[in-house]
Amino acid sequence: MGEVFRRRPPGRRAVMLLLAALLAAAVAIVLLRRPVDGAALRPGWAGTEQAGWIAGIVSAVFSLVGTIAAVQALRVGRADRAPATGRLVQVGRLPQSASWFQDRRAQLDLTRVARTGRTAVLTQVLSGMGGVGKTQLAAQFARRLAHTGELDLLVWITAISRDAILAGYAQAAWQLRLVDPTVDLEQAAATLLNWCERTDRRWLVVLDNLDTPAHAAGWWPPANRHGRTIVTTRRRDAVLAAEGRVLVEVGLFSEAEAEGYLHRAIADPGRLAEAGQLAADLGHLPLAVAQAAAFIRDRGLDCAGYRRLLTDRRRRLDELVPQPDALPDDHRATVAATWALSIDAADAATPAGLARPVLNLVALLDPNGVPTTLLTTTAVLAYLTEARGTDDVVGVDEVGRALHNLHRLNLITHDPHGGSLRVHALVQRAARDQLTGDQLSRATRTAAAALLDQWPESETRPALSQAFRANTVALRDHVGDLLLRDESRDVLISLYSSLGDAGLVRAASDGLDRTIADSLRLYGPDHAGTLNFRFLHAFHRGWGGDAAGAADEFVTLAADCIRVLGPDAPLTLTTRHNIAFWRGEAGDPAGAAEATAEVFADRLRVNGPDHPETLNSRGSLAWLRGQAGDPAGAVVALRELLADCHRLLGPEHDVTLKARNGLAFQLGVTGEHAAAVSETRALVADYIRVLGAEHPQTLYAQRNLASWRGRAGNPAGAADALEQLLATCLRVVGPDHPLTAEAAEALTYWRQQSQPHDVSDG
Repeated sequence: MGEVFRRRPPGRRAVMLLLAALLAAAVAIVLLRRPVDGAALRPGWAGTEQAGWIAGIVSAVFSLVGTIAAVQALRVGRADRAPATGRLVQVGRLPQSASWFQDRRAQLDLTRVARTGRTAVLTQVLSGMGGVGKTQLAAQFARRLAHTGELDLLVWITAISRDAILAGYAQAAWQLRLVDPTVDLEQAAATLLNWCERTDRRWLVVLDNLDTPAHAAGWWPPANRHGRTIVTTRRRDAVLAAEGRVLVEVGLFSEAEAEGYLHRAIADPGRLAEAGQLAADLGHLPLAVAQAAAFIRDRGLDCAGYRRLLTDRRRRLDELVPQPDALPDDHRATVAATWALSIDAADAATPAGLARPVLNLVALLDPNGVPTTLLTTTAVLAYLTEARGTDDVVGVDEVGRALHNLHRLNLITHDPHGGSLRVHALVQRAARDQLTGDQLSRATRTAAAALLDQWPESETRPALSQAFRANTVALRDHVGDLLLRDESRDVLISLYSSLGDAGLVRAASDGLDRTIADSLRLYGPDHAGTLNFRFLHAFHRGWGGDAAGAADEFVTLAADCIRVLGPDAPLTLTTRHNIAFWRGEAGDPAGAAEATAEVFADRLRVNGPDHPETLNSRGSLAWLRGQAGDPAGAVVALRELLADCHRLLGPEHDVTLKARNGLAFQLGVTGEHAAAVSETRALVADYIRVLGAEHPQTLYAQRNLASWRGRAGNPAGAADALEQLLATCLRVVGPDHPLTAEAAEALTYWRQQSQPHDVSDG
């Protein structure tokens, strides 16, 4: 690291005196060689007179130099009775240098700001969450300045209180011999700060762990181009970035820094497998990485083994780090205990008693982004009111203030205008570790209810839908079986339905496999939750391209539904409808038509003619009529159905859109290609608006539109549309999905049709 403070040239007064002496000597030589009258220097009275005159000039020069030196001494004042330059005066003990300390981007930022801010920024505030290594960065910075001779005074104060700050200042004043030891703390501290303001000595004051900015009110070191102040704090209040101060955000290790630390700390190559993954599991938090490395060394583990322990929800975080009396690098607390004081402080701030329960909810969700709207739902406000334990109902504005309290203590990162918040995964882990079983159950029910309340109605905003899916997956992973209890399980239905609607059928099926196994283990095969998860699994199996397998799975499910729920239960009838549908998709339109007619009759009897499910079965019958060879009859039936759907359900209902899709397709089959193009183009626009551009039904409709464009006489346009569709299918549903294969096959066909054909003479 280069110089941060401007070095004072050594022996400045000696140099000045030497220059003055040389000047005087030069004047004397000139005068001796060239007297005023031009004659050579003569012995006797006249020569003596000349010599005295020259001596007077030299004496005057030395007097001038002495006057300059005296003025300089007066300017510095009494304060410069400190020890001679070159001897460092140190007050307070710097923390022990961390083992395997490595330069970080934050260290470079600290040095850069100090270099560029000599005339304006004299105080740097290192702000960051507990455990990011703020104290070590400040200590390393101070240690380097001291070792390179760039400091005359170094004051290190653990700023846990106002008295601690004053005591540190007073000690410095005593050691500098600015005051007598009998002077009281405030007077001694004030004398030290006055000295700091006037001196040209190079000083550095470090206020470590200033987690209550009010403790330093009125006692910030002054501005002086010869001095610097470094503050470390978990806070990021506006007062910390006042004029003359700059806030330096200290973040996590980078991936390379975290993995590099593990390699150096563990050293044994045989124990470093999965070191990079472990660093990621620890969220690249310097304190966590250091304590994990110490635990691995002490217990003879390797990184992979530690990762297995870390994923065990039954183990508390405190069980995965060294005991408090064996922490590395003079650590004062374990990872979890590091945040305890911050959580207490946030919870004590106004509105009291809300920050902790808010953090408990956030601890169950996605660390990379929790939509803040979740924290303003009716379920959450009721939960917070109960947690606070008063009769006052918690309002939305109080939630906002609780989030601000967590943010300013670096427990979360929250932009009130950004719509979401972030939190470190280990802060979440530490918060969850403090919850009793009953508290965790209540928080789980609340988080699930909030997600269900705010769940996006369609996939038209992919980023928002992805955020809700990520938060639900995190909730499932954090609480396990608790999410399968009561109505909380419905959020998993929303999750897997959304995955399917987004084209992520494989992810939906894999998640359902796990959930069905858990539900069978907990509740058995006849539980309503188990049956609903099985239904969704079969449905996604069909959309994943296995129509025959889906039909078989629905047949098995229907038998269980009839036995457990009865023949007229909604789930039973919907399951039977899907048997018919997927049989048709698997190539058995006759069997599908027969089964659909039976379901339609039962729907009429149970639900009546105007029920959405009855209309849905009616649409399936009309579609199958066209598939059986009567497209004209299908067109008539679908037009009649569409009129009823508009009247009863509205233009955007799923059954209405499916009827429109069937009608457009059957128009094309009858040879009305232009009408099919017009109807399908309008349908695609509505699908994009209602369901989203990447919903499977949207993609199927786009495939149909391209084909009808080709049959209407525009094969080149069909090829262009299919080329775009194929790229989307490869990205959304993958290369193995049937829709991708169909798009590729259709693209090849219409490319061939769009090529000019050679006509040769026979």
